[in-house]
Amino acid sequence: MSPHAAAAQPAQPQTDQADTSPNVPQPKKPDRLFGVLPNYGTVEDATTVSAITPKETFRMAASNSFDPYVFPFVGVIAALSQVENQEKSLGRRPGAYAVRYATSLADSSISSFLTSAIVPTLLKQDPRYFELRQGGVWHRARYAASRTLITRSRSGETQFNLSGIGGNAIAATVSNLYYPSADHSTTQTLTRWGTQVMWDAVSNELKEFWPDIRRRMHHD
Repeated sequence: MSPHAAAAQPAQPQTDQADTSPNVPQPKKPDRLFGVLPNYGTVEDATTVSAITPKETFRMAASNSFDPYVFPFVGVIAALSQVENQEKSLGRRPGAYAVRYATSLADSSISSFLTSAIVPTLLKQDPRYFELRQGGVWHRARYAASRTLITRSRSGETQFNLSGIGGNAIAATVSNLYYPSADHSTTQTLTRWGTQVMWDAVSNELKEFWPDIRRRMHHD
């Protein structure tokens, strides 16, 4: 589930066909947080970034939704839900975990496509996270948290992050189509919305400080 503090100048749209000439540097493969979690929507150097296209946002959403490491991660989330007996109507029967896994995977995938591709395309917003990488720890932590509410347009202007906040609200509402009818209350729908927004905020913090952690891990 953002503008750089000092917004970069609007960049020229990126073409779909990459130059494979040996003299032209090729794009770096997407990084992974701690070598595991997909990190396809992070920009480390906002001074050289190109404007994102709708096709790229959908590709990014698909990668974040169906990356192989997403499936075991969703399994952990479903297991925590089983232990805490969330969605009490399911109980802790043997088949409840399978239902919780399916609904958690649907939550994650639908939220990813809405916040990273569909709503940003409609609103012409850029769903990527632009790292700050300047200032003290608390300054950067506040910046990362603020990106939950603030994003940038595709032309580089600072805007309210309606793609993230609104996209997650739509996803939480859609979830009532596949959650048990006993879990369709307004409170539970708002809880699912808040949980997705919380995960986006946590993800932003990890994305902001991952380059520092990575350097320490590799003794750069």
